[in-house]
Amino acid sequence: MQSRKGIYLLPNLLTTGGLFSGFFAVVSSMNGQFEAAAVAVFIAMVFDGLDGRVARITNTQSDFGAEYDSMADMVSFGVAPALVVYNWGLAELGKLGWLAAFVYVAGAALRLARFNTQVGIEDKRFFQGLASPAAAGVVSGIVWVGVEYDIHSLSVSYIVALVTCVSGLLMVSNFKYNSFKEVNWNGKVPFVAILVVMLIFVIVATEPALVLFLVFSLYALAGPINTFRTVDKVTLEDVVGDHEEGSDVDCTTVSSDENDSDLK
Repeated sequence: MQSRKGIYLLPNLLTTGGLFSGFFAVVSSMNGQFEAAAVAVFIAMVFDGLDGRVARITNTQSDFGAEYDSMADMVSFGVAPALVVYNWGLAELGKLGWLAAFVYVAGAALRLARFNTQVGIEDKRFFQGLASPAAAGVVSGIVWVGVEYDIHSLSVSYIVALVTCVSGLLMVSNFKYNSFKEVNWNGKVPFVAILVVMLIFVIVATEPALVLFLVFSLYALAGPINTFRTVDKVTLEDVVGDHEEGSDVDCTTVSSDENDSDLK
């Protein structure tokens, strides 16, 4: 019996939710609603984290889903954060402002392209370069903090440009970032762990803009720190460029399974 053609609804519906959130962030920033725009990017992260996991649980992985997820991520974590931060704090810088935003967009595009060519061959414990949702968290977080605490964008425009550029460059770096994929989410934990999770929710709820920005910023800094701690002598290949083992990628080994599309 011939298999029925079509696409899986649930995981692609979640991906569409993330895509919509990214597009909504762009439109909101164009209308001057920067807090809503920044929050929309974080909502897109929730959808991005769910679609791959739902596909695994329901056994609905597909090549279409993997490609659609990458396209949605480019909008939600590449174009959207760049335009949000540009409209809020970079437009006044003129050419320097849009160049900083472009560095971020280009970094996100290169990061996603490199991730897609390394699926199935990379070390599952680490990401090579800062994941695009985490970079989006830093860039959108600084906008959210600025709006929340009434910080005038003109007074911090150069700092915002620097953070945007650095976030884009970290995405295409060779710094190692923990992927947390080795965590066993199905295992049992002590009762106190639930209390810790509740405490984390309370802390985030008190000052969500500041807490989320600090969390993603610390994660972004963790990559260079981990790399410098684990190598005896830092070389150019440890920072940027192609590693020897990744120079000849056999594309036939690349998997399009959405198992590996949780963070890019």
